[in-house]
Amino acid sequence: MTSTVPASLTRTAEGATLQAVFLDMDGTLVDTEGSWWDAEVSVFADLGHRLDEEWREVVVGGPMTRSAGYLIEATGADITLPELTVLLNDRFEQHIGQGVALMPGAARLLAELAAHEVPTALVSASHRRIIERVLDSVGRDHFALTVAGDEVTRTKPHPEPYLAAAAGFGVDPGRCAVIEDTATGVAAAEAAGCRVVAVPSVAPIAPAPGRRIVESLEEVDLAFLRGLVTKRIDSAIRSGSVNKWRKN
Repeated sequence: MTSTVPASLTRTAEGATLQAVFLDMDGTLVDTEGSWWDAEVSVFADLGHRLDEEWREVVVGGPMTRSAGYLIEATGADITLPELTVLLNDRFEQHIGQGVALMPGAARLLAELAAHEVPTALVSASHRRIIERVLDSVGRDHFALTVAGDEVTRTKPHPEPYLAAAAGFGVDPGRCAVIEDTATGVAAAEAAGCRVVAVPSVAPIAPAPGRRIVESLEEVDLAFLRGLVTKRIDSAIRSGSVNKWRKN
C-alpha cells in the first residue's frame, strides 16, 4: 500500500457522513478488462492452448493467482503459477504501453471528488507494477492512497484490501463508498462493511439489499455517494441499531 495522505485528508468535517471513496481499477476506473483477457489469450496461444470465451467471466475481477491457476487447470498448460504470473503481467504491460482509457464518467467523478477534498483511494487486485503503470497514464494526483493485490495478505474477495484503505485514511469503513465492477470486488467491499456501487463490466452482478447497481459512472456523482451512506445511517437509526453500527 502506498499513501500520500496529507493531514487535511485524514480529518473529515465533524458530522460528515461520507468519509472516503474507494475505486477498483480494472473495468471500473480504466477500460482494461479487455486488455487482460487479450493478454491471457495471447500468452496461452504461445503455450499452445486456446482459451474458451466462456472462461472470461470466471477469471474477471479476481486475484492473479486465482485467475492464472484456473487457466492452468482448465488448459492443462505445462507452466507453474509463478511463471505464468510473470508472463501475464509482462504481456498486459505491453498491451497498455500506449496508455489506458478512463471509463465513461470517471474523469468527471474524480474531478468532483478532488474539488470537494473527499479522500479517494485506488484499491485493486492487480499487482503494484501494474497499478504504477496505470497511474502513469491516468495521473497519480487523483489518489492519496493506493492498495495493490500483492501488498495484502489476502486480496479480493477477502475484505482486507478495503479494510486496509479505510485504516490508511483513519476512517470508518461503514462511512466509505466503494465502486466496483465485479462480483469478487463487490463481495470484498461488502464484507468490509462499506457501501457499494456496482458498475458491471464483463459479467452481471446480482441485485442485493443495500447494493446499488448502475450502468456506468455517468450515473454516479458525489451527491449519489453521500446518499448511500446517509441512507445507511437513517436505516440504522430506524432499526435502533445505530449505536451498535457506530462501534463497528
